Amino acid sequence: MKKIFTIFALVAGLFSTNNTHAQINEGTNTMENKKILVAYYSYSGNTKEVAEAIHQKVGGDIFEIKTTGTYPDDYKSMTEQAKKEIEDGYRPQLTTSVADISQYDVIFLGSPIWWGTITPQVSSFIETYDLSGKTIIPFVTHGGGGKSHSFTDIAIQCKGCNVEQNGWSSYGSITIGLDRWLAKVKE
Repeated sequence: MKKIFTIFALVAGLFSTNNTHAQINEGTNTMENKKILVAYYSYSGNTKEVAEAIHQKVGGDIFEIKTTGTYPDDYKSMTEQAKKEIEDGYRPQLTTSVADISQYDVIFLGSPIWWGTITPQVSSFIETYDLSGKTIIPFVTHGGGGKSHSFTDIAIQCKGCNVEQNGWSSYGSITIGLDRWLAKVKE
């Protein structure tokens, strides 16, 4: 049984839509000599695991987005609150900060997917900092609904940024195929 699962996992990684070619910028630019930040918000720990895996591979600095506010322990109540916050355009105040965002060229930006989009916490991060001129490479985790319109939403919110539309999307914290995707991003 273990062999069957391993084979399935390898095949799934080969044919995953997460393995599409991602470029940092148009043309021949690479991540070589770029200052990198991996910034993420994680509610359950899945996005944190993916962020740490990315950070381990690309280096740079890592930053956890933390904000005011809490969520109920009950899953249904939590999702109802999250839905209302997204519908209302709620932006919680950041309680952590990046000392000098201007030093970064490339930002890997991670979020769980809530109701088809990024969390209010990640939206607060985008709105707090001047990210114009930076390359934003999104990565998201979800519970089965896929990336939905999260990458497009980041591009809309992040004015003046080069947002990579072939970001990483994974079910939970699964990172099968992540190395291959990162190798393409780093080209």
